[in-house]
Amino acid sequence: MITKISRNYLEIKSIDELNYSKSPNNKCELLKINPPDFQINKFFYKQIGSDHRWIDRLVWDDQKWVSYVSNPNVKTYVLKENDNLVGYFEQIINQEKNDCEIAYFGILKEFYGKKYGAHLLSLAITKCFEKKINKVWLHTCSLDHENALKNYLSRGMKIFKSETINLDIN
Repeated sequence: MITKISRNYLEIKSIDELNYSKSPNNKCELLKINPPDFQINKFFYKQIGSDHRWIDRLVWDDQKWVSYVSNPNVKTYVLKENDNLVGYFEQIINQEKNDCEIAYFGILKEFYGKKYGAHLLSLAITKCFEKKINKVWLHTCSLDHENALKNYLSRGMKIFKSETINLDIN
């Protein structure tokens, strides 16, 4: 079945534009996954993506995952609360364009509605700007969580491109 999907590309060009959202509690910790571990990326991709039609990587074999996470421009961060996994993001640094893409971002369902998404996005943007880049960008679509676009805009990101695409979501 072909479905019309709205997709928005957003950016933030300075850390000063960030409307930082504090941690919902003092038990949160952001961990950089180093050395890279494709199983972590694969786990979050499947868990978070299952409700939002993240399907591109479902066909990847383990070698493709290893190759992706081993790219020196790809970094993965995980938010934990005590010993519980909360969410993650992947950043891809483009040195030629001097920018950082937040390629994948999300929190697990049990943490919805508790401000973890706002806090994790604040951390993601901050981590990107630590690389001394000119902008952080990402894209979201109407298949993502209903609060995704609101969160991005609330953190200070601005839409720089919008489009409607037809997608076969069978």
